[in-house]
Amino acid sequence: MTLTIPPLSIAPNWRRVLPVFVLLLLAVLLLYRETGLAMVGIWERSETFAHAFVVPPISLWLIWRQRARLALLSPQAAPIFLLPFAGVMMLWLVGQLAAVNAATQFALTGMLVLLVPVTLGWPVARCIAFPLGFLFFAVPFGEFVMPQLMEWTAHFTVAALRASGIPVYQEGLQFIIPSGNWSVVEACSGIRYLMASMMVGTLFAYLNYRSIRRRWIFVGVSVALPLVANWLRAYMIVMLGHLSGNTLATGADHLIYGWVFFGIIMLVMFMIGARWAEPDAPPPDAAAVARAEHQPAAPLHLPVLVALALMLATPALWLQGLHGLDDQAPPTRAALKAPDLALQGWQQSDAPVANFKPNFELPRGDLQTGFSRGTAQVGLYVAYYHQQNFESKLISSNNMLVVSKDKDWARVSGDVARDDQQQTLRTTELRGAALGNDVESGRLRVWQIYWVGGRWTSSDWRAKLYAAAGRLVGQGDAAAVLVMYAPKSAAGAGDAVLASFWNNNREKLGAWLGQIAPSRDGQSAPGSVSNSAANPAKNSATHPDRQGTSQ
Repeated sequence: MTLTIPPLSIAPNWRRVLPVFVLLLLAVLLLYRETGLAMVGIWERSETFAHAFVVPPISLWLIWRQRARLALLSPQAAPIFLLPFAGVMMLWLVGQLAAVNAATQFALTGMLVLLVPVTLGWPVARCIAFPLGFLFFAVPFGEFVMPQLMEWTAHFTVAALRASGIPVYQEGLQFIIPSGNWSVVEACSGIRYLMASMMVGTLFAYLNYRSIRRRWIFVGVSVALPLVANWLRAYMIVMLGHLSGNTLATGADHLIYGWVFFGIIMLVMFMIGARWAEPDAPPPDAAAVARAEHQPAAPLHLPVLVALALMLATPALWLQGLHGLDDQAPPTRAALKAPDLALQGWQQSDAPVANFKPNFELPRGDLQTGFSRGTAQVGLYVAYYHQQNFESKLISSNNMLVVSKDKDWARVSGDVARDDQQQTLRTTELRGAALGNDVESGRLRVWQIYWVGGRWTSSDWRAKLYAAAGRLVGQGDAAAVLVMYAPKSAAGAGDAVLASFWNNNREKLGAWLGQIAPSRDGQSAPGSVSNSAANPAKNSATHPDRQGTSQ
């Protein structure tokens, strides 16, 4: 049987519009190259998103597969799509102001996608809708789900061990079995498997099914299966270590076992999915080819092209103007002085409350001190940021109370608390390194809140928006995190001490932070001592796969 392929006949308007589209595409990549290079940098250093390198080539290949159908369409500008294009450009600008990688990178990808309907029209965009949407897999996004995935992995592993007859003592992400201690870290979350499976599963569904229902079912399976597979992987690794006397699967080799197991699971999924594969759509018939040959050439929409060119240049011009509102002096490092809280009876204490320091990277200044009133003791840590950028910023996936591999402290639980003005604060319980500690000893109760331009919030996204709004109106982006901690000692005692300290000193602490903000001439106001250190050293090492990509 001979397959007959109709001749590739190109609609006349392609010869006029395609060069314009290519020039605009290159203009977007040139004007927003820093955002694109930041994406590539994350692909290079993060194993979680290494798969993104193949996304653009795959998208181009998928578009090439549709060349016969695209050739039959007559591209023509669609001005209505300038509205969503303007929206993604605003998203990029806000992302730049707030130093949010995900926002700028999604916006850049959105610009590349929307450029197709704006210049070539909706019929062309609809013909290659999946290849265009597939480009969003190149955006390094999703690390925010890692803590939840780690919790699910820990809970499943503990439940499976108990079902196997092995006694387990668990606190948070750490647990003890008779043969040793185990903990769930970032590499155990399964996010690498999830990201890779979602991308490959979505591509498989598109190439093998024509039914929308079948495609969505397979994509759902490709999301659920790696999660369950990762849980089973974690359980089997612990069992291998337990049964072998901790000679197997206790080091880097357990990651290798994981990838081998994951590869087998994915192969089985594709083999099963292929049983319901559907044939490709038939190629265009001769009549469609003949109609394409006689289509009249549509005129170029010069007003649309001019408007698009102006829109592309506008965010860059806005940023230049906004930089003029920021402090033009180089960032300074402030040696913060402890606030005077004596009016409420709290005296600064030289004795450390605990050997604990939160992991906040590259602040412009930080302070760690302690206060006491009678027998009550409170530790205070402050990390201060201003002139924030993608390297030095308050909200980042790298900034946290404790990293998963911290040898001294581990997070046990988290919740929220409200002060006497109904302000929400984050609460966390930490325990010392020894999991077998007494229930109350060696534990800290920790309260955390952000201060951004005179406003308190415990919300990450609100803190980002407050900082962006401050820059937009010329008030700067000065911000800080306050971490207060006290020994748990007895049921509720730690929280009671922290509540008393916070309610007594909230207004004083806010005023103190407002005085730290640098003045317009680049000098620091009372409350800090400045020195030139634009790139302060990091507080502590972080996990190599956590690169602050999601915020």
